[in-house]
Amino acid sequence: MSQISMPLIGLGTWKSEPGKVANAVKVAIDCGYRMLDCAYVYGNEGEIGEALKGIFSSGKIKREDLFIISKLWNSRHSPSDVKPSIQESLSLLGLTYFDLYLIHWPYAYKPGKDLFPEDEHGRMCCIDINYIDTWKALEKCVDEGLVKYIGLSNFNSKQIQDVIDNSRIKPANLQIEIHPYFSQEKLVQFAKKHGLTVTAYSPLASADRPWIWPNDPTLLEEPQLKEIAAKHKKTPAQVVLRWLLHRNIAVIPKSVTPSRIKENFEIMDFKLSDGEIGIVNSLDRNFRLICPWLDIDGKRVHRDIEAPYYPFTDDIEF
Repeated sequence: MSQISMPLIGLGTWKSEPGKVANAVKVAIDCGYRMLDCAYVYGNEGEIGEALKGIFSSGKIKREDLFIISKLWNSRHSPSDVKPSIQESLSLLGLTYFDLYLIHWPYAYKPGKDLFPEDEHGRMCCIDINYIDTWKALEKCVDEGLVKYIGLSNFNSKQIQDVIDNSRIKPANLQIEIHPYFSQEKLVQFAKKHGLTVTAYSPLASADRPWIWPNDPTLLEEPQLKEIAAKHKKTPAQVVLRWLLHRNIAVIPKSVTPSRIKENFEIMDFKLSDGEIGIVNSLDRNFRLICPWLDIDGKRVHRDIEAPYYPFTDDIEF
């Protein structure tokens, strides 16, 4: 399979509120976005589907003009659940195929209607389903034309290599958390070396993420970013997004605010100097922000750390 060709800028939809995401999609398409990043667990694919129905019926945009992504949730890793999960998301979105479909996380939850099955301690009920078995079920969905490309999200380098070594259809894309506080350069280069394109989720460090702790830094308030932005008559957010494009990493910033959606797309009319790129690089703290945490006696504890195939515990995590 040849390397996937995908837009570098897309609209993220994680935590996009019901009642607002449909308009966000319409605004984004009008602004020029041609990639939408969705997931079943976000709970808004139905509303996005209604927006797409209106967009396609207008005749201005055809299905083939868009690159649409969705993801397989943790409670649906059983091979027998993979095809029905894809079909359900396709039905919600009013589509017949996905351009790209990702395994959302490498580890599995207890299957059932509850997407977040918890035990009495607030930890997820995780089970042992090898992601290779899940991947082989995805390969069959490519054969059937339900998805064009398949990929991985939140996998570490060992797990990516494992999929590559045990697959008939190689992963086309890796979607991971990347922002100036967490540049993930080693993992990015590893993925690219093995033929995967890379997409950065939460590229602006997700100021409204569920896991904010006291004294967490605020990326867009960094003085260096503000200084670079002022020089280019841009915003700090635009500087960060442009920094990612300079690294040939696709970005999927989330917003339901029309002005922000438009602003996030207007990043092709300026370039950062090598010195400015170096300044943004210097903000790296190896600081993962998007991770399921529990507060136990005032300490951050990985909520799912005991899950088989949890990705963020190995020494070689990149």
